[in-house]
Amino acid sequence: MGIFSRYYWYYLGFVSLLYLFQIGSGKFLVEKNSITVTSPDSIKGNHDSAIGNFGLPQYGGSMAGTVVYPKDNQKACREDFTTSFKTKPGSLPTFLLVDRGDCLFALKVWNAQKAGASAVLVADNVDEPLLTMDSPKEDGASAQYIENITIPSALITKDFGGKLKKAISSGEMVNLNLDWREAVPHPDNRVEYELWTNSNDECGVKCDMLMEFVKDFKGAAQILERGGYTQFTPHYITWYCPEAFTISKQCKSQCINKGRYCAPDPEQDFSQGYEGKDVVVENLRQLCVFKVANEISKPWVWWDYVTDFQIRCPMKLKKYNKECADTVIKSLGLDMKKIEKCMGDPNADADNPVLKEEQDAQVGKGTRGDVTILPTLVVNNRQYRGKLDKGAVLKAICSGFEETTEPTVCLNADVETNECLDNNGGCWQDKTLNVTACKDTFRGRVCECPLVQGVQFKGDGYSSCEASGRGRCNINNGGCWHETRDGHTFSACLDIDGVKCQCPSGFKGDGVKNCEDVNECKERRACQCPDCHCKNTWGGYECTCSEGLLYMKDHDTCISKSASEANSSWTAVWVILIGLVMAAAGAYLVYKYRIRSYMDSEIRAIMAQYMPLDSQVEIPNHTSDGRA
Repeated sequence: MGIFSRYYWYYLGFVSLLYLFQIGSGKFLVEKNSITVTSPDSIKGNHDSAIGNFGLPQYGGSMAGTVVYPKDNQKACREDFTTSFKTKPGSLPTFLLVDRGDCLFALKVWNAQKAGASAVLVADNVDEPLLTMDSPKEDGASAQYIENITIPSALITKDFGGKLKKAISSGEMVNLNLDWREAVPHPDNRVEYELWTNSNDECGVKCDMLMEFVKDFKGAAQILERGGYTQFTPHYITWYCPEAFTISKQCKSQCINKGRYCAPDPEQDFSQGYEGKDVVVENLRQLCVFKVANEISKPWVWWDYVTDFQIRCPMKLKKYNKECADTVIKSLGLDMKKIEKCMGDPNADADNPVLKEEQDAQVGKGTRGDVTILPTLVVNNRQYRGKLDKGAVLKAICSGFEETTEPTVCLNADVETNECLDNNGGCWQDKTLNVTACKDTFRGRVCECPLVQGVQFKGDGYSSCEASGRGRCNINNGGCWHETRDGHTFSACLDIDGVKCQCPSGFKGDGVKNCEDVNECKERRACQCPDCHCKNTWGGYECTCSEGLLYMKDHDTCISKSASEANSSWTAVWVILIGLVMAAAGAYLVYKYRIRSYMDSEIRAIMAQYMPLDSQVEIPNHTSDGRA
């Protein structure tokens, strides 16, 4: 056996041992999506399925299709099918049902995709709980097709698969919906997601795929983070070396902090190239870059550092080191000393707080399983399944927003279909005001009465929406009657809570469609005195009196203009007289006050000469001989 082979088997044994020590008692949760059988009635109902960890699941969406079970090649391990499964015009997409066994899950899906299938259901051949169809290791053969799988797939139970096969064999059409809308929780207007990654760029196809994803997704990630729509956290998987092996060459070359934090050798050869501990140190540096950037409220800088480091400091150019990393950090304006302090001493025989936290985070809590696959994306505490593709991952993140709170990037035509563009989504609309109750969301659309110019519309959103509350009369006159004639406008809208439409004074009608002028003259409602002459106008009336008379509207009577003028003259005289009397009275009061004040001061001065007053201090007189 050669030196390389011997080291390689040592390596495999070492990594396997670490794996068994750490995740042997862990939990791996199966991420599921819903399947609803719509026909035939005999098997109609809802079922769970396990999302395949390859291809492109339609997170936030759903697909309707017809299930087909092939007559031959039922395990789909070969490319040759006797028929094509391409969707025909006017028909539903084809969901190919295949059996588990004899070949890789991903190969089955790849063969079905090439035959034209829109999705694949793999029926289990063992009566057991659902499990995840994982992506295989990218060797020379599988690497040629794994990255090209673009259709979704799911594993179903043996029992459910048997029911589908029985219905199809009896000649019944089996239609069902694949639903990913609830695959990711969507509780509020912010999505929390994390990416478990690695700085190693020489680990094969999977590392290349991860690096390419980080580079492609950087722009969308930074838009979401800058806008406060998401909270992103990077993570890095590490292992620990069992205590019995801490002094071994393998542990020393792959671990830091005396075997506490380890990573596999990049070249899988302990005798040359970079060591696993180099990867652990760079992983630690990238974690500290994120922490320092987060402290200055710029967490998105992590994406800049990671992509720049990939370009400027690759292993193949022998630049995967501290010097190159420091150059990148300086170019981004980050505090070098804070990052070094965060990293601590990798040679210390003590826990590193940052990496210890990462190891603790690998253990699943609640609905989130252990992180055992690299890379792993977690969205709102649910592990993403499928290819790490920019569009697919963005869909998964967008499906985590509460409906109607999605940012603009999630409503892009490349990510989702705007259902409001087709027949207004079946919602209410007012073409005159150019407003609609249809709100496009990532999952589809909702019909909610809109808020227009500060006025809230209320209704069911489908057939009716009406302006309500203060200011509603400013919106299409509140839906009430209004009309303008000869420069005069009348409206039946009252801007009062609880009152909708009421014809104004001078009109009668329902206030919505019609308000007719009231003829006050004909109906003898006003201008009825003996000398009054009534003329009806639109929305009112005009009342005049005979010559020499003046109409008093409040009393509906006519009075003499001369009497009115006389009364006005006498009123003016009385006002003047009253004013003079009040002025004289005021002057008299001032005079009395001043006389009285003057006399009081004189009397006090005279009395002060004969006796002390309360306001004066008594001062005794003394003689020179001491006698009074």
